[in-house]
Amino acid sequence: MLEVISLNEARKVVAKTFAGFCSRRESVPYDQAVGRYLAEDVVASAGVPPFDRSTVDGFAVRAADTFGCSDALPALLSLTGEVEMGEEVSLACEPGTCVRIPTGGQVPAGADAVVMLEYCEEYGDGTIGVASAVAPGDNIVFENDDISPGSVLIPAGTRLAPHHVGTLASLGATECTVRTRARVGIVSTGDEIVRVDQTPVASQMRDVNTPMLAAAVEALGAEAMCYPIVPDELEALRATVADAIESCDMVLVSGGSSAGQKDNTALVLSEAGDMLFHGVAVKPGKPTMCANVGGLPVFGLPGHPVAAYFMFLELAAMLLAPNAKMGGVVQATLVQGLPSNHGRTELVPVRLENGGPEDGLLRAVPIRSKSGLISQLCAADGYVEIDRNTEGLAAESVVQVQLL
Repeated sequence: MLEVISLNEARKVVAKTFAGFCSRRESVPYDQAVGRYLAEDVVASAGVPPFDRSTVDGFAVRAADTFGCSDALPALLSLTGEVEMGEEVSLACEPGTCVRIPTGGQVPAGADAVVMLEYCEEYGDGTIGVASAVAPGDNIVFENDDISPGSVLIPAGTRLAPHHVGTLASLGATECTVRTRARVGIVSTGDEIVRVDQTPVASQMRDVNTPMLAAAVEALGAEAMCYPIVPDELEALRATVADAIESCDMVLVSGGSSAGQKDNTALVLSEAGDMLFHGVAVKPGKPTMCANVGGLPVFGLPGHPVAAYFMFLELAAMLLAPNAKMGGVVQATLVQGLPSNHGRTELVPVRLENGGPEDGLLRAVPIRSKSGLISQLCAADGYVEIDRNTEGLAAESVVQVQLL
């Protein structure tokens, strides 16, 4: 018999025990940073832009000189020069004058607005007619408007995307400090399991868990290290798990997690370290276990692919992606009721459809499947969680969908 704990308890145990998981860090060039997790805040050492600049092609002016002008009565200003891109501006805008300026050009001293070119007319004698008034600040991005010196631009823990690289480049940062990619060992067990490239015979089946978990690990920015399939032999499992523990930052063992005669995973993990739990009150995924091996998390996942995948997402993924689950969460309206009286948390795959105009929410359509039927997940966009203390979810209720 398994002594189960709740899914919430399991989450808390994993989070607390491995709070410092993979805290190593390294510096990488900014052009290699996409997909990595930032290890420390990126703080602006200087402001952006470093000067007041124009957002349009036109003429830099003193706004007060344009007040009350119109097509019938344009403001007449003397053109005193032109701003050149990339060069320091020595011109000044005196009352009654203007300076030609391109988009992105530095606004000259004395000017507090820019009039768009479309509202101006050149008379050929150095006089510019302005037919539309501007207010102070119009068409100008002021110094430090984008980034203020000392501000936190990208907080630690952020998974870096291309726009973050753009921010780093704007600061002149050629490198950034990121978390070292965690190496995750993946071990599938079972006499009935064969490699993906093999044709199953009799009661054999292809190894789904190794490539599936490896893909999930890689999608979270970690590195998957896949081991050969281990038969239901205690010594073979001992040796493979010991090798994985020696070489990796986390180990995922799928299969052999129940209470059967040949289910050796619990014994091997208990020998290797401190068994934190064996059994979670969740469907699918009840036989899930976790051991602490000298600070290294080792998970025993169910052999059934859907159960293995869900429990990876619920317990292991948060260590690899500390700020968010794999695909994020959205709200949706449940299309039909989901009864559940198992006394354990239930995770149910759903398909998302566009909702009606009434509330604008997506519609979640349940996909009832057994934990061994991985193909059912091909139609799923995510899954909903039914609390163990409820009897299900009512139709038309608003639910949180964990995206896959």
